[in-house]
Amino acid sequence: MTLKQRRILFILACLLPGIALFVMFKVYPTVQIFHKSLYLWTGLSDEPRFIGLKNYADMFRDDVFLLALRNTGLLMLIVPVFTLLIALVNAAILAKSRLRERALYRTVFFFPSILSFVVIAILWSFIYHPTMGFLNSGLELLGLGEWALPWLGDQRTVLWALAVTLIWQAAGYYMVMYMAGIDSISPDLYEAADIDGATRIQQFFRITVPMLWEIIRVTLIFSINGVLSISFIIVSIMTGGGPNRHSEVVMTYLYTQAFTNANFGYAMAIGVFIFIVSMALALISNKLTDRGSY
Repeated sequence: MTLKQRRILFILACLLPGIALFVMFKVYPTVQIFHKSLYLWTGLSDEPRFIGLKNYADMFRDDVFLLALRNTGLLMLIVPVFTLLIALVNAAILAKSRLRERALYRTVFFFPSILSFVVIAILWSFIYHPTMGFLNSGLELLGLGEWALPWLGDQRTVLWALAVTLIWQAAGYYMVMYMAGIDSISPDLYEAADIDGATRIQQFFRITVPMLWEIIRVTLIFSINGVLSISFIIVSIMTGGGPNRHSEVVMTYLYTQAFTNANFGYAMAIGVFIFIVSMALALISNKLTDRGSY
């Protein structure tokens, strides 16, 4: 056996445990989810009944699922846009400022992203509380008591209240990523722009944003997919899907179908649908933000 062959065998031997674990805990469960989504299965019986694509057909006749899909779509549209915009603006301001408290501000803005999602959900539940909450109390203190609302109990405001919570949780995390990117931009570019008379806003759009574009593309995909996973915890604790299902999201509905209604086949069909939509959104956002395609 040659040295090259022994080296290849050694590399394969090192990779094999990792590949085996990946197949066991990632590939196999994924394949099983696709397979079980074609069955009527309670999760308890040993003999699920094959029903083909009926679970998928039932999804689009299920009014609650369609409402949950609409709510999820709105959150995936609102949260990433405002999260990344706030993060980018804050990063640009802090990165170019000469404040001595810059490190403090960075820590303060980043702090929400290291908190447990459960803690965040409980904290904002208290903020939105209709009688003891900080938000309504603050409005009354400012003489704006007529604006006080049961934010999590009103169908018109509940989704926006959840969106604010998700934005607050994630904005600092992406801000730190953007600040690291801005710190890597050559100061000569900004000095040349200053000499040419460019304003701070012009420098932001002509230098900062183009130089951070690849990071923005990645964070956009992270943010879109993050809404799917994080919203499950936030919604479960803060509203439970209420009022009248107007804060229900697809992940909470999947959980309800699986562990409350014992309808695992249908729940897995929803999971497959979420997986396909997530992949499609990642590909679409990657394509739309690819400057090389224009």
